[in-house]
Amino acid sequence: MPDESLARHYLSNISYFRLSAYTRAYYRSGGSHQFRPGTCFDDILDLYIFDRELRLLLLDAIERIEVALRSQLANTLAEHHGAHGYLQEGVFNDRYNYTWLYQKLAQPADGPLAETFLTHYRTRYKAAPAQPPIWMAVEILSFKEVSILFANLRKPDDRQRIEAHFGWKHPVLKSWFRSLSDLRNSCAHHARVWNREFGSRPEIPRKVNRPWPGIPSSIPVHSSYHPEQQIDPRRRLYAQVVVIEALLQVVSPQSLWAVKLQQLMERFPNVSRTHMGFPDEWQKLSFWQQAFGSMEGIE
Repeated sequence: MPDESLARHYLSNISYFRLSAYTRAYYRSGGSHQFRPGTCFDDILDLYIFDRELRLLLLDAIERIEVALRSQLANTLAEHHGAHGYLQEGVFNDRYNYTWLYQKLAQPADGPLAETFLTHYRTRYKAAPAQPPIWMAVEILSFKEVSILFANLRKPDDRQRIEAHFGWKHPVLKSWFRSLSDLRNSCAHHARVWNREFGSRPEIPRKVNRPWPGIPSSIPVHSSYHPEQQIDPRRRLYAQVVVIEALLQVVSPQSLWAVKLQQLMERFPNVSRTHMGFPDEWQKLSFWQQAFGSMEGIE
């Protein structure tokens, strides 16, 4: 440990328990919890810093996708069913919990988290329903709640309009939005995303008419300490990163997000990409080459 006082500083502000999750990649095989020769504190700290910066980058992208979904859902339901038509049975599947939605959106507009627009709406439009118009409702609901509304759309016209905007079929999109809402919550609560197997995984589309990286079901870890270990990229971050970039190409085609992802990887060359499910030479795949190439000349 080159600087014990610096290590103590980080441990007092990060906590040993949180940092310990990043030490496991440096253990010897056999479950002895002994570090491999040559491992130092800076290796673990770099991995922690990389993960923190990666979370911020993910949040930046997911925010754009989330806002786009809110907009598409609000515009579609308002034009097809009216300002309050979303409250009518038949807009969503029968199994959807309408009672929960009514109660959630009828809650008092007070407290520290109160939205000014909701207070204004109820003050000015006293004869209107307590639940606000759909374009306000989607701003009150969380990303996960909005994704559940989208998943439960009953009318083909509603689904098809949003499908046309994003360029993917409803079953694929509802899987993607669900997974990204879970990933967003992990990032917002500062949970580790490196070397994590996620509970919900995005559906891999079967028919694709555009560049798409084949996501393998298994890749080797390439570790002399764990020579037999395999990782499923579909359950790791890589699958979600592919989904993010695919959606950003629609909602923010001028985004430099893919370039920033590559730059982050290059700044931390010792961080294992395999533990995130990234295949060897992932950046050379046509999907990513197109993403990087579309950024040429953009500042």
